[in-house]
Amino acid sequence: MELIQNALDRGAKNLSEYESKLVLSAYGIPVTREKTVRTEDEAIAAATDMGYPVVLKGSGEAMSHKTELDLIALDLKDEQSLKEAFGEFKNRQDITVEEFLVQQMVKGNRELLAGLKRDPQFGPCVMFGLGGIMAEVLEDIAIRVAPLSEFDAMDMMDDIRAKKILNAFRGKPPVDRAALAQLLMALGKLGLENEAVTEIDINPVKLVDGKPVAVDALIVLKNEG
Repeated sequence: MELIQNALDRGAKNLSEYESKLVLSAYGIPVTREKTVRTEDEAIAAATDMGYPVVLKGSGEAMSHKTELDLIALDLKDEQSLKEAFGEFKNRQDITVEEFLVQQMVKGNRELLAGLKRDPQFGPCVMFGLGGIMAEVLEDIAIRVAPLSEFDAMDMMDDIRAKKILNAFRGKPPVDRAALAQLLMALGKLGLENEAVTEIDINPVKLVDGKPVAVDALIVLKNEG
């Protein structure tokens, strides 16, 4: 894809969250509504158009670890809270933030993980499991070699220990397994068609009326330049 090639040409090791989601969206993977901005006025305009509450994040290739950098402000309910968060990020002394991401706030207490890693022997392998902050702790992940059939994708969902989270949960509908299967299959296709993509991390994948939405994403590139 042109976006990936442009990143390789400028020597980037990964895409920004915004760029990563553009690539995912091109493969039919549902992502959050969002817009990159540089000024407070642009942030306010984007949030007004999107509708509160929103999320504000630092954006750019160097912001791949936004949580560790404390550059995520969640559930901003009005213009005043957005202004305060923007000012805090802009006035940071330890890091320069020139670009911001205004993003729709996706609520939900079920967080999944989907991704891809390129294995030296098997090639692109799709991953699925429990996401959010517990992903690294519980390591509840299923893996399949791409390309994936719908059967493979469905089988992955039954492979994780926490598979009951995919059922109706605390008054919320069950996961749309067909939509989730399409997401996993699309990741495999993306990896097969783009040799420069070495890793994809979508964490969390949240559920909106049972349908999966990529809330945060990172695509890592193999840049030999």
